Amino acid sequence: MNRKLAAPFALALLLAGCVADGAAPPPTADYAATLADPARPATDRERDAARKPAELLAFAQIAPGEAVGDYVMGGGYVTRLLAAAVGPEGKVYAFQPAEFIAFKKQYGDDQAAVDAAYANVDAVGGAFAAPAFPVPLDTIITVQNFHDLYLKPFPEGTGARASAALFAALKPGGTLVVVDHSAADGSGTTLSDSLHRIDQAAVVEALTRAGFRLDATSDIYKRPDDPRTTNVFDPAIRGKTDQFALRFRKPK
Repeated sequence: MNRKLAAPFALALLLAGCVADGAAPPPTADYAATLADPARPATDRERDAARKPAELLAFAQIAPGEAVGDYVMGGGYVTRLLAAAVGPEGKVYAFQPAEFIAFKKQYGDDQAAVDAAYANVDAVGGAFAAPAFPVPLDTIITVQNFHDLYLKPFPEGTGARASAALFAALKPGGTLVVVDHSAADGSGTTLSDSLHRIDQAAVVEALTRAGFRLDATSDIYKRPDDPRTTNVFDPAIRGKTDQFALRFRKPK
């Protein structure tokens, strides 16, 4: 589905709820210990410099004992971080869309492997727009996946349905953290297919319509040298894209 914001001032209105810009709150857990978790594979550690896991966990305000969802877990990089961060008293629900597993078996294999490796991780299935989280969650994190809701293979309205499902999956006062590749301002969702990017304003608009309030933004993944005009898988830019990080809250 291709959409553009209705008016140039829409983003300013949608950002009105933002209470923090550029700085993550003080960590609520020992994220150094999380990163040092011996269960994390070497391939994950090699990605830490670019993916800034401690900063992400702090921005998401992940604390021990929480029930947390990883929406579209991919290979499990974020899932493994969350498992260590919430500790044995917490729980991580690792969602992999049925459509992704049907497209590529490896997605299902990765989900099963992480589920088996961590006592506090449960695999979650369901359609892309209807994750079957079994309990109300404190936090949901989705990294570089929100733009996929607007890929052409998915029916129109998938983004709206998924946004509503994420809202319903959270406890009152719970938070949703979205990280994604930045598209040009004003482009809406039109570059999701061609560049695998999405305009930050389009994400804010979709989630605000679902009932969320924008709680904070962070520039931890800001890269001003990225012109935001290249496909994120292009070797010239891969791993170096400008990305936004947004934290939304479900009202109590």
